[in-house]
Amino acid sequence: MERILILDDEPDMVATCRRILGAGYECLGTTDPQEALRLLASERPDLMLTDLRMPDMDGMEILRRAREIDAQMPVVMLTAFATLESAVAAVKAGAFDYLSKPFTVDQLKVTVERAMGRRRLELENLHLREQLRGTYGFENIVGRSPALQQVLELVRKAARSDANILVLGESGTGKELIARAIHANSPRAAQPFVPVDCASLPENLLESELFGHEKGAFTGAAAAKPGLVETAHHGTLFLDEIGELPIGLQVKFLRALQERQIRRVGGTRQIDVDIRVVSATNRDLRAAVAEGKFREDLFYRINVIDIALPPLRERQGDIELLATSFLRKYAGRSKGAPRGFEPEAMAALETYVWPGNVRELQNVIERACALADSEMITLADLPEHVRTLAPRAEAPPPAEVTTRLTLKEAKERWISQLEAAYVAELLKREGGNVSQAARKAGVDRKTLHRLLHKHSIR
Repeated sequence: MERILILDDEPDMVATCRRILGAGYECLGTTDPQEALRLLASERPDLMLTDLRMPDMDGMEILRRAREIDAQMPVVMLTAFATLESAVAAVKAGAFDYLSKPFTVDQLKVTVERAMGRRRLELENLHLREQLRGTYGFENIVGRSPALQQVLELVRKAARSDANILVLGESGTGKELIARAIHANSPRAAQPFVPVDCASLPENLLESELFGHEKGAFTGAAAAKPGLVETAHHGTLFLDEIGELPIGLQVKFLRALQERQIRRVGGTRQIDVDIRVVSATNRDLRAAVAEGKFREDLFYRINVIDIALPPLRERQGDIELLATSFLRKYAGRSKGAPRGFEPEAMAALETYVWPGNVRELQNVIERACALADSEMITLADLPEHVRTLAPRAEAPPPAEVTTRLTLKEAKERWISQLEAAYVAELLKREGGNVSQAARKAGVDRKTLHRLLHKHSIR
């Protein structure tokens, strides 16, 4: 039962309030301000009613002390000396409301119920924020590698700010997971997180999805519809694959960020929006800017803080942790489900180059859990390309790669060679079937096409 603490230097007033409110709430009453402060700390009531003028300690001091103990608890002031100045001062100091004595039974009940309604909402929001942090807390992002920990430290700092963030990384590295973690650990955590896949819709539909439309704006627009930008008001808008945003929409979106206003398709009214934008891409946006495919002014607007996610091949030691985490997720508690990995299977996982990154590893473990016949995942439970292709175990790179280039350049060249060899061999094994090859690699067709184009593989 919800608790109310009643403080007044007149015992009859305390008794009256307890009698009126006692049917629906547990009421604690006292005429001693010091006792009231002790009850605040020990009993943690949901609401406090306090007299404004008392001989030992006035209500304004009680209010200040109460907010130090529980800043979210509503406080209602009671006084026989009702003046506009005292009411304004109490509200400015944080009081929820103000009742002048004598007040009616209905006035007291209505004020208390309004205050309790806000208290319930505050507690619900707090619970939702805790749930979000539990689901998308940094401790739930699996990995201990220095490369990942360095990124998470930057993410922790960025989440506290309201700056727009650009998350960079190859497909499958977990860009949306990072975006959700940023939102869940930000001041906007209790507000909406709205994801938008910029690559999944044609330009004419994407504009309507982003900015909404008015009734009759186009054929089929039978009713007005708010857009995703409007839906994200006070929250976070996540633009996945922002590099695919058409130039025409880039202009309109830039204006929305600058003016903090949008206009629906077919409408004339400007709608205020307060959003924090987190974008993600696996493209080189700086190169796209140089080629005229992405607006430079929009690039700097969304890229206040950039976070580059390392590919799985650079996260030394994380593959076993991730594989074990996915095993727990997909094996569950069903009888006979696999509980671990045989050494040969784990060795294959750790030597494979993972062009599809964490998403590919997740798909491989899900497949292995479905096919395993014993409590240990064996080498035979893994896809053929994971069993037979182990690029890291091949011969070392040519001498000029390690001597004529910087370490970073040598690493990039070697990884590119391994990636090209993997894609070419996989496509050959699948008879040139791109869809089948993409499924075997654990990536989508779009990603595989990009790799084919990148390495000029027919």
